[in-house]
Amino acid sequence: MDQKLNEEDVKRLLSNPTGDVRAEIADKIASQHQGLSDGERKLAEDIFRLMVRDAEVRVREALARQLKENPTVPHDVALSLARDVEDVSLPMLQFSDVLTDEDLIEIVRSQSPEKQVAVAGRAHVSATLADALVDTGNEAAVATLVSNEGAELTENTLTRVVDRYGESEQVGQSLVERKVLPITVAERLMTKVSENLRQHLMARPDLTPEAAAAMMIQARELAVLGLSNSEGDVAQLVGHLYNVGRLTPSIMLRAVCMGDLTFFEVAIAKLAKIKVENCRTLIHDAGKRGFEALFEKAGLPKAFYAAMRAAIDVSYEMEYDGGPNDRERFSRRMIERILTQYGDLGVDFENDDLEYLLSKMNQLPATMLGE
Repeated sequence: MDQKLNEEDVKRLLSNPTGDVRAEIADKIASQHQGLSDGERKLAEDIFRLMVRDAEVRVREALARQLKENPTVPHDVALSLARDVEDVSLPMLQFSDVLTDEDLIEIVRSQSPEKQVAVAGRAHVSATLADALVDTGNEAAVATLVSNEGAELTENTLTRVVDRYGESEQVGQSLVERKVLPITVAERLMTKVSENLRQHLMARPDLTPEAAAAMMIQARELAVLGLSNSEGDVAQLVGHLYNVGRLTPSIMLRAVCMGDLTFFEVAIAKLAKIKVENCRTLIHDAGKRGFEALFEKAGLPKAFYAAMRAAIDVSYEMEYDGGPNDRERFSRRMIERILTQYGDLGVDFENDDLEYLLSKMNQLPATMLGE
């Protein structure tokens, strides 16, 4: 079949205007639009404007199928097709670069969930358009958006996604699988998931609410400590935890017991409101009075002092041995030394488990500081 637009096509369209002929001509003209001369293109575009009002869906569908990736299609034609029924509009919404953000936001806010999903799957989604999609309340569209590596998702947008859709399995899976997830968003997601799991655990007859809460805190703090890979990450994570009230003595002691001294240093500097470099000098003061002053300035519970002091001292003598379960063995040896320190202070513990240690330290007298 001759694919070149010619006068015969126009005559056929006028003399035999059946749906089949109109669809065939629409497909033919649209497929050749970019290769036409100026005069032929003007004629084709006039025909497009007639066809976007055609009563036959298949005519408009053929037009959209051929024009969806055409960058020279007139804006009014592209917008008419994008506002059409789903069979016509979805290819345009997902692929057409002729449509502006303003066009797409208006459609996202006013039209169907299927159209919202198509927009969320575009090769590029701007930050403004992404925010409009998050506002829709359409979980399928938001899951598609988060899965789309071509979407510009700011930290603020991702935080809103977690807050609004964090308990959605579909959206949560997309968040977890996203290649780049800010450390603050990852921690917030963990908290959201933990809270959801806590509700399920509390419904179990074999667990008290206190036990369920303790399990969730333990799991969340362990997971959070695994998020940071550099000092920059640690500073960002500590700042976030401080702002949301989750920079606790337990996560700080847990960090140093696992050998993560950087987290401990940055955290105590944050609480004491001093520079990390100055904090390190005080922590590692040979006379140990510097750390005691720092500890008090940070406002930490006095019952934690002996454990944190012992953990710092032990960290100078110990390091990972490189074998299997390295972190667990390090932590176990660290806790043994901490318990010895408490024994020297006349405090007895019945268990050498870190969770037991943390729970008991919260029950120790507030005046206990150690020597």
